[in-house]
Amino acid sequence: MKLKALAAVVAATATFMASAQNNPFFSEFTGEHGTPLFSQIKNEHYIPAIDRGIDLANKEIAAIVANSEAPTFENTIVALEKSGKDLSRVLGVYFALLECNSDDEMMEMSMEISSKLSDYSTSIILNEPLWKRVRAVWEGRDKLNLTPEQQMLLKNTYESFALSGADLEGADRDEYKRLSSELSQLTTMFGQNVQKELPTYEIWLTKDDLAGLPESQVEAAALEAEKKGRKGEYLFTLDAPVYMAFMKYSARPDLREKMWRLYTGRNTKGEFSNVDNIKKIADVRRRIANLLGSKNYAEQSTKQKMARNPENVMALLNQLREAYTPAMHAEIDSLTAYASKIEGHPVTLKPWDYSYYSNKYKAAKHAFDEEALRPYFELDKVINGVFGLATRLYGLQFTPNPRVETYHPDAKAFDVTDADGKFIGVLYTDFFPRASKRPGAWMTNFKEQWREADGTDSRPLVQIVMNFTKPTADKPSLLTPYEVETFLHEFGHALHGLLANGTYSSLSGTNVYRDFVELPSQFNENYLTKKEFLDSFARHYVTGEAMPESLLNGLIASAQYGAAYACMRQLGFGFLDMAWHTTEAPVEDAVAFEIEAMRPVQIFEPVEGSMTSPSFGHIFSGGYAAGYYSYKWAEVLDADAFAAFEEEGIFNPATARRFKENILMKGGSEAPDVLYRRFRGKDATIDALLRRDGIKK
Repeated sequence: MKLKALAAVVAATATFMASAQNNPFFSEFTGEHGTPLFSQIKNEHYIPAIDRGIDLANKEIAAIVANSEAPTFENTIVALEKSGKDLSRVLGVYFALLECNSDDEMMEMSMEISSKLSDYSTSIILNEPLWKRVRAVWEGRDKLNLTPEQQMLLKNTYESFALSGADLEGADRDEYKRLSSELSQLTTMFGQNVQKELPTYEIWLTKDDLAGLPESQVEAAALEAEKKGRKGEYLFTLDAPVYMAFMKYSARPDLREKMWRLYTGRNTKGEFSNVDNIKKIADVRRRIANLLGSKNYAEQSTKQKMARNPENVMALLNQLREAYTPAMHAEIDSLTAYASKIEGHPVTLKPWDYSYYSNKYKAAKHAFDEEALRPYFELDKVINGVFGLATRLYGLQFTPNPRVETYHPDAKAFDVTDADGKFIGVLYTDFFPRASKRPGAWMTNFKEQWREADGTDSRPLVQIVMNFTKPTADKPSLLTPYEVETFLHEFGHALHGLLANGTYSSLSGTNVYRDFVELPSQFNENYLTKKEFLDSFARHYVTGEAMPESLLNGLIASAQYGAAYACMRQLGFGFLDMAWHTTEAPVEDAVAFEIEAMRPVQIFEPVEGSMTSPSFGHIFSGGYAAGYYSYKWAEVLDADAFAAFEEEGIFNPATARRFKENILMKGGSEAPDVLYRRFRGKDATIDALLRRDGIKK
């Protein structure tokens, strides 16, 4: 037995050594433009590479602390900024693929990885000698003659320590470490539960259940059923494009209710329930904030946001609530009257009825039919149109590069160059749902932009991921206007990352305050209803004909339809987020807590078994805790910013240049309010948003 055990140890050691020698993360990536060679990356490579990256980073930090010279901006702040490059290389790939191309093994190891990273991050924050050096540089900042970008790096570095427990001592330091590790585990578990439960929902229907559904959805459902060996049946899932289309078109109220209850009941019970997790996450965050001297998590979190404090957040949310509530009630009253008219009897709208009747009313009132628009939004043409927008505004070119290896057949890679042919970065696109991908849409980086000490500009590797309607056997992927809008949104984030032109990676691209980061993305959405933009690409996928004026006008005219409802729905998420993160005591009853939190912006009466929080990944695992309001905050900015384009021309080169140079290229190198005023010449107000939504004339 001893010999067998020894042999096993020897074999395991040999396997580890072989893996270490062939680990692609142990050196710079060798793909074109320094891209990862995904085919060489195995699950077994991640943890050894992360352990090595943490070890190297710790040595770099130890060298900063051991430096006998007095702390300076270069030998402390810049040195700290540059530490951990090897760790970042592996994390950029691991976390991106965990979201869009993961498997059970990757999810399992994420718990171990999150624990390692939490301990590593906490060890830096609570490194007292390092903190003393950072504080010394900060206290002498007035004599340093720093550039605005250097000032921002120093400020962010100092605040990352000061607001994260660097001054804690004794038992408080130990408690902070423990709570940080616990929070990391809880948020990871939350995200895994959301991702794991979604593919378990299979709704099998027969031909008799398909009333009202468009041909494209019926074909897709038949194809999914056939893949499962059940030809003649129809398989529906809760993937976003499937669910949204079903709720909009199904003429069966019983099936709409079933789908709605399944969708809003996700992660509320069973193996993947997050109900206990959300209470624990909120409480751990509260206790961490208390340790750091704040009465709640939102107070602590907003110190590093444009809003600065929860009171300013709630002031904006309530200002919008007051402005939009009368319009929302008017919308619901009109919709109820319309539904009653077409049904021939009084109708009381339920939450699963809104999309169905709203879509019908929109079509009747504005000659708007989303399904009639699909044939004009073939994905390949939409790609050309969205990319073409960046060409026209900013001079960018997007060229497919099959030599850049991707991680999945659905993913494509594009070289991005400027008007002079200079390489800007690589853009990866990944558009269709699959079991290995979480729901939703997002942008991230495999690698961010920075400048080396010799001035070499290290360009970014940017990824946008969505879950669009899949192609069928006889039709390409045809998008809804909402999906085109989603593409524009994520592409705006991508431009923010691609056009980054900073010195430090922690300040480049989308590394800005959370309530500023949505400005470029939401700004892009404005073009969806602009005729000059749509004319550039919206062609019928069979005939090649331009979108008819009637459809085009219907899309444009419908832009304000349902704006008040949509705003109140978003405000509901914002109110819920702030409630979870302004609580000053543990939450006992999550259901009652959620109902009370959303009551000020409640549209429909609460339904038993339905909750938002247990699958609300943005705030419980996605980085938007006490920050979901950012979408509305940034919407105020984007409406005001686009107003400048409408005043000067939506493709005006000078206006586009100002936006590019002061917003897209600057990242977080200066305070966002300073950057915005430099572009716009004034602070934003809600007036442009109210006008755009038709609330104010």
